[in-house]
Amino acid sequence: MQSLSLYCSSGLRAIESAHRHLPLMQRAGAAAAEWAMALCPERETPILVLAGPGNNGGDAFEAARLLLEQAYPLQVLFAGTPERLPEDAAAAYQRFVAAGGRTVPDWSAPERCGLILDGLFGIGLSRAPAEPYASWINAANSLAETQGCPLLALDVPSGLDPDRGRAATPCIRASHTLSFVAAKPGLYTGEGPDHCGQLRIAMLGTHPEHSQPADGELVARSQFRHALKPRRLNSHKGSNGNAGILGGAASMIGAAFLAGRSALKLGAGRVYLGLLDPHAPPCDPQQAELMLRHPETLLVSDLTALAIGPGLGRSDHASELLERSLAQPIPLVLDADALNLLSYEFTLQSALLARNTPHILTPHPAEAARLLELTTAEVQADRIAAVCQLAERFRAWVVLKGCGSLIASPQGRWWLNTSGNPGMGTAGMGDVLSGFLVALLAQGWSAEAACLAAVHLHGAAADQLVAEGRGPVGLTSGEVIDAGRLLFNRWLLAG
Repeated sequence: MQSLSLYCSSGLRAIESAHRHLPLMQRAGAAAAEWAMALCPERETPILVLAGPGNNGGDAFEAARLLLEQAYPLQVLFAGTPERLPEDAAAAYQRFVAAGGRTVPDWSAPERCGLILDGLFGIGLSRAPAEPYASWINAANSLAETQGCPLLALDVPSGLDPDRGRAATPCIRASHTLSFVAAKPGLYTGEGPDHCGQLRIAMLGTHPEHSQPADGELVARSQFRHALKPRRLNSHKGSNGNAGILGGAASMIGAAFLAGRSALKLGAGRVYLGLLDPHAPPCDPQQAELMLRHPETLLVSDLTALAIGPGLGRSDHASELLERSLAQPIPLVLDADALNLLSYEFTLQSALLARNTPHILTPHPAEAARLLELTTAEVQADRIAAVCQLAERFRAWVVLKGCGSLIASPQGRWWLNTSGNPGMGTAGMGDVLSGFLVALLAQGWSAEAACLAAVHLHGAAADQLVAEGRGPVGLTSGEVIDAGRLLFNRWLLAG
């Protein structure tokens, strides 16, 4: 995925205002018509156009006019009043009518539909669509599904919050989305990817970065390429850091083993596991290179980075070990039960805030909700706000996992990752990510580079497995470890 700046609605309006001298609506319509013709090359099958009462409707009218000029049969639905359209949209409507176009005010679809063009609502919708548009959205979704025709959304699928990725009821389920001017975070996280389909950005000749600072960025390899350095020939295991994994309480040893294996295979010179289960085996039968220690012994070992949480449990012993871990003057990764303990023990929170070395928190939405004293639904309703609040509150680097994982810095910057797939919704995936993170930290990577690289690699490795036919159904965490090692070495060779 190419690195892109992300802009929320307020920033987008400022960009549009700064470029008001440009014919943005005509350019948007031309870009939409071009993709519509590519998706529906046969001119015999009608195109259904849904035009809304605002500027998104103006984009739709511009596209409809150009399609009409290319001899496409059209059915254009418009329930608004031309006189009440915004100025630019009204001009687009008049150009459409002057070209011979006509509209109908009520739902009416052709018997066969070659494509549906959603131009109902853009970035300005702040509530669930009202009638008649709610019925139109439901009918368009049903028509696209039953007839198997493309549904192309203009700018944002109608009903989707472009800032948060929250889908209203109802919301367009587009097969394709052509977003204008700049990338919007809601298209990439939360419910956005399920409603956007294939996504393209049409900049329309604008230069957003010249008029408005970005709110966030999409993660791309270019952002951590500086850390992808080949190893010196004169190196040894001590050159590549000592990673520690603390966890593995009774019945949860596998979590610590997964984290340890992933740390080892992402290049940590030595990997030590401190397992809480007193009956733990003396070694990992599948990875004898891992060195197992009692937890107390691990904490006095010569570590360069430590991950605590995989299979940790919530016992008093676990809490005590977490408190001692927080006092370690090395980079930390806190995951799973380390986060749950942190959420309700204020002494642990104080110890975390007293640290002077970097720490990374990797919550899933439910863990984030506990840390913020919110519900999981509230976290998912505004994932960007949640990850930034966590980073600020705990002075931490935070990875909020999920569809469109988010990374935030203690200073308020944030990134959105697009690699990964639904096959990652299985046990142990978070443990693998913790292992990737602690391996990079142990090798001297900064917290920023480690977060960006580990999260992106984690998803990209799973994507590679799916491309090879080994998922998404049945994809396992252990498979991602070896795929991640292979991909990471390719990145190192590519530079």
